[in-house]
Amino acid sequence: MSKISITVVVSVKNEELNLPHCLEKLSQFSEVVVIDSQSTDSTPEIVKQFGFKIVDFNWDGKFPKKRNWTLRNVPLKNDWILFLDADEFLTDSFIKEIGAKTKDSNFKGFWLNYNNYFMGKELKYGDKMKKLALFKKDSGEYEQIQEDSWSHLDMEVHEHPIIDGEIGKIGSPIIHKDYKGLEHYIARHNAYSTWEAKRYLFLLKTGFNKLTKRQKVKYQFINSGFLPMIYFLGSFVFKLGFLDGLAGYHLAKYKANYFFQIQTKIAELKHTK
Repeated sequence: MSKISITVVVSVKNEELNLPHCLEKLSQFSEVVVIDSQSTDSTPEIVKQFGFKIVDFNWDGKFPKKRNWTLRNVPLKNDWILFLDADEFLTDSFIKEIGAKTKDSNFKGFWLNYNNYFMGKELKYGDKMKKLALFKKDSGEYEQIQEDSWSHLDMEVHEHPIIDGEIGKIGSPIIHKDYKGLEHYIARHNAYSTWEAKRYLFLLKTGFNKLTKRQKVKYQFINSGFLPMIYFLGSFVFKLGFLDGLAGYHLAKYKANYFFQIQTKIAELKHTK
């Protein structure tokens, strides 16, 4: 049986808990490349056990970050590239759909949908996650954000791909399920909120022009001070997150607190300047 002509790029750092669940779903693809940011756990050994290629990445604090660096520096044999995080697990229906839709397609990229798990439960409601994480390698790359002087995130977490061409949609979901638990979730979003606060202050100087509609709305509400409350009501009430029970409530509260962290960190940074 011929393999699917898509290169899967998995970005990792110390992902021994999630990575086996991710890699075991990738045997049908003709190329899998794991980009590793100097892991100190058993991540490299796990990749070798699966027989996939591993590439070391050591960020110098400047552009390009991990995914753009991969597109520019790592020989990838397929035209289509699927970017995954280690806590994202492919379903059979998703694999079948992308295998079919990337053949002789006029699209240059595809929006992907995710079924989110939180505290061990699948969430069917609330704010849905989606990414433009499948695209042709010659059609674009992730946006560049001027952040050499203040960012400590070595991968494009908040950056969006800028694709030259028509974008389609994949209906079948990817499973998003982090086995690292709440301690890791809280620490990760603490780092993200610091990045968001510093970016907001940078944008105050340079302008809010080159942003997506969702980004512009987010920063407008951050400036108003009401974003934590607006997000909680939107996700838990209007998007029916309450139907997911306690897990839905907890996630909505954590995400609202994330925006509260951004707002208070902005205030602190303004005060210390």
